[in-house]
Amino acid sequence: MSDDNQLIAERREKLAALRRAGVAFPNDFKPGHHAADLHHRHGRVPNEELEPQAIRVSVGGRMMLKRVMGKACFATLQDASGRIQLYVTQDAVGAEALAAFKHWDLGDILGCEGTLFRTKTGELSVKATAIRLVTKSLRPLPDKFHGLADQEQKYRQRYVDLMTDEAARARFVARSKAVASLRGFMVEHGFLEVETPMLHPIPGGANARPFVTHHNALDQQMFLRIAPELYLKRLLVGGFERLFEINRNFRNEGLSVRHNPEFTMMEFYAAWWTHHDLMDFTEQLLRHAARAASGSSRLSYGGREVDLEQPFARLTVRAALVAHAGLSDAEAGDAAVLHARLKALGEEPPAHWTLAELQFGLFEAVVEDKLWQPTYIVDYPVEVSPLARASDKDPTVTERFELFITGREIANGFSELNDAEDQAARFAAQAANKEAGDEEAMYYDADFIRALEYGMPPAGGCGVGIDRLVMLLTDSPSIRDVILFPALRREDPEAAASRHEGAEAQAPRPTPPR
Repeated sequence: MSDDNQLIAERREKLAALRRAGVAFPNDFKPGHHAADLHHRHGRVPNEELEPQAIRVSVGGRMMLKRVMGKACFATLQDASGRIQLYVTQDAVGAEALAAFKHWDLGDILGCEGTLFRTKTGELSVKATAIRLVTKSLRPLPDKFHGLADQEQKYRQRYVDLMTDEAARARFVARSKAVASLRGFMVEHGFLEVETPMLHPIPGGANARPFVTHHNALDQQMFLRIAPELYLKRLLVGGFERLFEINRNFRNEGLSVRHNPEFTMMEFYAAWWTHHDLMDFTEQLLRHAARAASGSSRLSYGGREVDLEQPFARLTVRAALVAHAGLSDAEAGDAAVLHARLKALGEEPPAHWTLAELQFGLFEAVVEDKLWQPTYIVDYPVEVSPLARASDKDPTVTERFELFITGREIANGFSELNDAEDQAARFAAQAANKEAGDEEAMYYDADFIRALEYGMPPAGGCGVGIDRLVMLLTDSPSIRDVILFPALRREDPEAAASRHEGAEAQAPRPTPPR
């Protein structure tokens, strides 16, 4: 750490010299070209054709590599699109500019004007005619060959991770493409994008612990939303027939490779659709996103194939137990057998659990992580689906599905419950569970019941976990890999101080003008 402190002190001295000489952080350079575009347009043109054209370009970015060789130097400049090499000579830029360049550091942000040519090794380069230091970097970059080695540091200092790891940048570009493709697909199919509140007077739409805050002007407790569902269904009541929202949800729960307390969901609703329509549509939606983000709907995750091109499997909870838990159909329908299996796994089912709840409990315990290829699990118990429509054929289960891929839930949807009296009864049951100590049980939302009493058309709704989807599309093992700034425990003050000590005292901070 002392070496880094010394380097930072030296860089501060260079910045002080720049301040004394004039403007230290100029703002009058505008690059006219990007590295990737230059490579795309001119990357295959032989030098005997390229150099005589004297194609003038201007580029700007961070200096990642530098080689000093007397009166000529090479540097690698990185911008948002990629990298391009600079060739800086005394004859072209002058002795003073070359001397200054030799003292610039890796990480500095430069502006360069020049002409294109190919070096003897065939690398497309810019022969600089003018070069400037635009932003002085005060901290040294990590090792140029390995970048940040500590995984937590990658999450904590994402800005450094993005500078030094091309795969990290590509991952978030893929995320952006996936989200854009989802949005485009929805609009193309007649869905209206909407925005609903983040601050809720009553948390609802999912079974989860909310974050609690206080609104001073209203002098009332508020909750960060755990789901937008109840507001989106109010819009169905209002007359919008197809709508969607891509936004953040917040759940005050644990951290894991699959969970972050704030995460991105897309929820969409369509009047006159059933859960079968939703499943058909969601298949098409995810294939479209995969092709947009990765170029194919046949993916590799953790070294294993995932095929989104084939029709997704569909299993009931009971059938999934037979297929993946080693039970016969009779055993899967026997409450005593299910109870014994759960106990053998170290789980004590509550005495009041119904057969459907026991089936679901064992499914969660032993089946979920075995569902590698895309699989819809359907017919969820009413007891764990308080907002879903009960099946007309079997009132103990709902017209609900969850989509599992690589052992993870990716989407959850159902035919919506639009019976105001049934919904009120389910809310009352949830409220009773909350009174009994279930912190994840839902509140009774009287306004939502009032909305349903005006009449909501038959409808289907589905939520897609964007972060988990991007994990799949980018072959990322942790949700933190696909969230730019994931939630982390507060950095240890002593550890942070040891990293920053020394250099900060080397030079006083300039006082900004009033």
